[in-house]
Amino acid sequence: MSIRRVWAPRAEAAAVVIGDARLPMSEHGGGWWACEIPPELSQSDYSFSLDGRDPVPDPRSSWQPHGVHGASRPLDLSCFEWNDSGWNAPPLSSALVYECHIGTFTPKGTFESAIEKLDYLKDLGVTHVELMPVAEFPGAHGWGYDGVDLFAPHHEYGGPIGLKNFVNQCHIRGMAAVLDVVYNHFGPDGNYTGIFGPYATDRYKTPWGDAINLDGEDAAEVRRFLCDNALMWLRDYHFDALRLDAVHAIFDSSAIHFLEQLATEVHALEAHLGRRLVLIAESDLNQPRIVTAREAGGYGIDAQWSDDFHHAIHAYLTGDRAHYYTDFGALADIATSLVQPYVYDGRYSRFRGRLHGRSAAGLPADRFVACLQNHDQVGNRAQGDRLGMMISPAMLKIAAALLLTSPYVPLLFQGEEWNASSPFLYFTNHSDPRLGAAVTAGRRKEFSYLAQDAQQVPDPQEPETFRRSKLNWSERLNPAHREILEWYRTMIELRRRYSDFTDPDLGDSEIRFDETARCLCVRRGGCYVACNFAQSTQQIEIASDIYNLQIAASSTDGVALSGKHAVMPAETVAILVPIQKK
Repeated sequence: MSIRRVWAPRAEAAAVVIGDARLPMSEHGGGWWACEIPPELSQSDYSFSLDGRDPVPDPRSSWQPHGVHGASRPLDLSCFEWNDSGWNAPPLSSALVYECHIGTFTPKGTFESAIEKLDYLKDLGVTHVELMPVAEFPGAHGWGYDGVDLFAPHHEYGGPIGLKNFVNQCHIRGMAAVLDVVYNHFGPDGNYTGIFGPYATDRYKTPWGDAINLDGEDAAEVRRFLCDNALMWLRDYHFDALRLDAVHAIFDSSAIHFLEQLATEVHALEAHLGRRLVLIAESDLNQPRIVTAREAGGYGIDAQWSDDFHHAIHAYLTGDRAHYYTDFGALADIATSLVQPYVYDGRYSRFRGRLHGRSAAGLPADRFVACLQNHDQVGNRAQGDRLGMMISPAMLKIAAALLLTSPYVPLLFQGEEWNASSPFLYFTNHSDPRLGAAVTAGRRKEFSYLAQDAQQVPDPQEPETFRRSKLNWSERLNPAHREILEWYRTMIELRRRYSDFTDPDLGDSEIRFDETARCLCVRRGGCYVACNFAQSTQQIEIASDIYNLQIAASSTDGVALSGKHAVMPAETVAILVPIQKK
């Protein structure tokens, strides 16, 4: 007989509801309730009722075929024929990560249709495919960060089997699979965890509401809930890595921080499975402790997103100085970001009005993921405009070269590599009209500081907002888009060919720049990346041994080497590498 279990420490009675049947559950200690299910009902959809209240889904439901408000469906997670025996992911230090949103990545917006694009990603040079959150969230489409059934893959994408097939097909092609997970809050629609126990706490606040209870009464089971979720994705769905959303909004005063506990348990699972497992945090704290080894007093997370790299390049190239970009804008910031992960490593931040960050000296560069674009930096703009919509193709090539020759782990956001014309907007599909209206009003209030009419901000609830965000794959054949795609391919190939560009030792880097002349040259080992951001030709000093260098690639014609200098046309980047001796 199968058994249904649920943690409900404050309930006085509990029952499993299957159709018209209500099966009483018995206490089993520690706030857990359980019930044996007759064979004839073992595969039926079910819900839980506490103290005679209306039935609600299982907080640990593996499958929500009818959405966040529907009944849960039993699922044997071992019933799938995997074809990835012996698989082991490439090390993160050699990775090229590609972030995508299943709903907008293809016209159909499913796991199955995304599989059709995997060969393209493999040919591009992608090693790790990162999915934005797929845990069950309200409505047919959304970003996924308001998920409520953390154990259940979104039914509209293809559910559990569809997700397993996607990961399986990634592995068959030699690519790792990364999943974005959210452990800092629950979404507001379909979140029934509060009925069962103290999963959330009002002692801390996040930008999205109450924080998750990780250090209060009964927090041990809440921590167990999240750790079990992470282990499930890695063990049962064969994911190779998890990206942990906004860990700065994870509040925990425990002696052993939740991140440390999670890293410890994932490391143990890695040892058991015999394959590489990785945790990547998103954090705006500029706190190296997150990615410092546990034995050195850190949390032991493998890597984190490095926002300062993005902010420095974005602010300089676009002129944007709104919100956190007020701390950036000088060429010096780009120069700093190219030789150390944190621009703000204890510096005064005007945006925050205080000192911010701490030096990450001594940590290797492959502990940090860098990007020019990601879902946040595009989607959290009022019009969802991509970097290529704000700067010239020439400047976009310079930015791509700086990213793909950096020692950090590079991340591309879907369509970036061909300068996709489709925006990536914030979209939702809440069925509750009051919640939908609140989301719309909140979105417009968020951008009320803009000179433009806030009413022009696309309504997240409008279906057209979602449809506009879908990639147009056919535009890759357009000459202007194809030119950018070929440049990305060239940079990715150079990154693979020359080990200086993947060497995580930041000590073997050197940089020169001229704020007034708007030029920069960075040395990576024996290779050089020379950039002329100015609108006129100029000479850029390279090195005394320039006669031992050759031009491996340049974004425009006309680059020439002369003496210790490279003659650089306006808005040009050139990659110089040692001459190969025969």
